[in-house]
Amino acid sequence: MSSPKQLVVNADDFGFTPDVNQGIVEAHRRGILTATTLMANGAAFEDALRLARETPSLDVGCHLVLISGQSLSTGKPLPLTVPQLIAAMARRQIRVYDELRAQVRRIVDAGIRPTHLDTHKHTHLAPPVLDAVARLGEEFDIPWVRRPFDFPLNARRGAVPRAERIVGAALGLLRRRFHHVLEKHGRRTTDHFAGFQITGRFRTAGLVDLLDAVPDGSTELMCHPGRCGEALRHARTRLKESREHELEALVAPEVRQALERNGIELVNYAGLEFY
Repeated sequence: MSSPKQLVVNADDFGFTPDVNQGIVEAHRRGILTATTLMANGAAFEDALRLARETPSLDVGCHLVLISGQSLSTGKPLPLTVPQLIAAMARRQIRVYDELRAQVRRIVDAGIRPTHLDTHKHTHLAPPVLDAVARLGEEFDIPWVRRPFDFPLNARRGAVPRAERIVGAALGLLRRRFHHVLEKHGRRTTDHFAGFQITGRFRTAGLVDLLDAVPDGSTELMCHPGRCGEALRHARTRLKESREHELEALVAPEVRQALERNGIELVNYAGLEFY
């Protein structure tokens, strides 16, 4: 019989840089990380493939990218920000489905059988992107799609900046259409999601607090571990040293103790398929 609390710990950005790849695999081998999502247009894509083959217990999905990096369908640079992406979609300068399909195809052709889909910067909150993601999930038989709506962290509300609480509330307004689209395409999502509110401030004590608040059902915890080497320091991202702190938290014994204390079962997306 399954645990009433199941947790998928998923690292974004596999394939971004070699030092990020190193941290993700280390968090899986030594810590509580169970899954990751791979960037098909990442600079360290081939390195990530090598590590995935060496680590078959690591569940791999697709981290679909419409912001930053090169397009796989056109070879041109992708928009650098969410507003630029929205403007490009409005002007029909980017063919969302074609681009995301090219990314999934590259991952599948490399021998990976993805179990889950998510997007860089949560761009699948935008209706045209969500429609494409759900369609691709059905087309490639990828059963799970991230639901990017944090469960309330009431015990830690004072530690979450007001602006992010407002964003979190706004995201809640999109839930009805989000779940309707996934249901239409026969895709599934976890019951809960966490990680958005603590991105960039992910520490051991905060992770323990979060685990103490995990509700019954299945939850995905998004994280961004990594080693902050030269490649990451020169990469376009705000998450640099914070990735080291996340890695430290994911391997901390206090976190293992919190899982046991709260009766939380660690699973991956492949495992969730059986419940």
